Amino acid sequence: MPTCYVNDRPVDLGTERHNCVSAAAKVGVEVPHYCYHAALSVVASCRMCLVEVGELKDGKVTMQPKVSPGCQTPVKDGTVVVTGDYARKDGVTPLAYDPAYKPGEKAKKGQADTLEGLLLNHPLDCPVCDKAGECKLQDYSYEYGRSESRLMDEKLQPPNKPNISSKITLFTDRCILCSRCVRFTREISGTSELTVVSRGHHAEIDVFPGRPLENKLSGNVVDLCPVGALGSKDFLYTQRVWYLKRTDGVCNRCSTGCSTHVDANKEIVYRLVARENPDAQGYFMCDEGRWGYHYTKSPDRLTRPRLKAADGNLHAAPWAEVLPKLRAAFTTAGAGTVGVLSPFLTVEEAFLLGTWVKSLGGRLALGPVPVTGDDDRYPKDVRGNPPAAGQDKFTIRAEKAPNRLGVEAVLRHFEGSVKLFAEVSGSTACLFAGGYPDPDQLDSFLAGHTPPATLAVLDLFAHPFARRADFLLPSASVFETDGTLVNHSGLAQTFGKAVRPPAEVRGALQLAADLLGRKGLVQAAAVRKEVAAAIPQFAGLPTELAAKTGKRLELATV
Repeated sequence: MPTCYVNDRPVDLGTERHNCVSAAAKVGVEVPHYCYHAALSVVASCRMCLVEVGELKDGKVTMQPKVSPGCQTPVKDGTVVVTGDYARKDGVTPLAYDPAYKPGEKAKKGQADTLEGLLLNHPLDCPVCDKAGECKLQDYSYEYGRSESRLMDEKLQPPNKPNISSKITLFTDRCILCSRCVRFTREISGTSELTVVSRGHHAEIDVFPGRPLENKLSGNVVDLCPVGALGSKDFLYTQRVWYLKRTDGVCNRCSTGCSTHVDANKEIVYRLVARENPDAQGYFMCDEGRWGYHYTKSPDRLTRPRLKAADGNLHAAPWAEVLPKLRAAFTTAGAGTVGVLSPFLTVEEAFLLGTWVKSLGGRLALGPVPVTGDDDRYPKDVRGNPPAAGQDKFTIRAEKAPNRLGVEAVLRHFEGSVKLFAEVSGSTACLFAGGYPDPDQLDSFLAGHTPPATLAVLDLFAHPFARRADFLLPSASVFETDGTLVNHSGLAQTFGKAVRPPAEVRGALQLAADLLGRKGLVQAAAVRKEVAAAIPQFAGLPTELAAKTGKRLELATV
């Protein structure tokens, strides 16, 4: 196999193509960089990734006289890369360098000079900047920069541009012109709203006249920005990042199932950030998923269980009163019970609710699956047309449900086939387990449906169908539970609980455990083992889903 060397460490390149930055990452060596991103074209404009490059031939190393940008320099068999961190290497036998050569000195000086140039006109906004605490300019200045500036003149202070987008603001004076945002709008979204205007020290990012940054993937430029130049208006000045607790999550706004980071503090979700997962969505996420978490704080959300009283109205009641009545009503219905399992439930929730319904002798059906238009594929061309087949870099799925395949696998296990909610008739009692973040998604499905004699609805909001229920139960959101979701391609991803639900909210998993008579707090991991033992397609869930990327399942994907 071809092998290169990074700070004297051998790197097996295999059959992949690598530059100095990605090759170094394979052995845990960080080459600092701003403009380079694996999903974007290489421009080598920031010059932060300067490294010393040479070649090992016949047992001797010949180094080039000048430093090179690591992101733009490919490696091959025998390539030798020396970074500015060479002095920090431990326990590695050095290669046969020329005795006069001092490894890492040129790279270290080049990185310090680059940082000094970037900081010449950068404002000291760290105390008020949203990026503080996760800013690469802060981190690299500490690790690779100098503690003093030699600038004697006044800094350039171009005006900020808060109106480039309804969702994003641009602090022009903080920008280091890495051009990541510009390349994203050209290469990923294809909408090309951003560009670099003017020249020299007066160059800055701007939008084209009359074309604000309003595409459906625009929020990704905030994640891509290595400094605090681009800020999300949704998150601006709300929290310091070092107060946030980060949890790995999965987006539930469509069947793509983007991997996310959920950032929360004091049981409140403040932002969602795309989490890299090559098996799911890659590096990015759409704006609907990024800013679609506010429903958890909606004043219209259900937070207490309700019972229909003698006057025909729903009134709040404690769980100690609701559970016995709910269990008794459905036990009486017996085989006349129908359990409707929403595609917004996790695999564990669907399995345990299905277990309870089948214990009564009832039937199971799939809840409404919202679909909006067609798949929205990127990058677009200048006329807004989608890319040719096979050229997609990101897709927003028309199916607005995160776990249809997972719930269908559970239904096939219990019923042998999948029946839709509208196809089930003749029931005397119905448990509608929803969890729909947008209640409007249900209007077209449930408008003409006549509820049975006993109706229990477990959902986030009191939509018209829910207001006809005898038992109206508050549901936990995707951020307030843990479990497994299966996306459109059969990728199963587990995620953890980011925040606790409101005090009187019980998730579908806990409710199912209570109805089954199980004692104590239910654990999703324990139920996952039950699922794995009962359904062969999920056999690898308890162990193999320890990986951040998830596990590909052998499920029907149509």
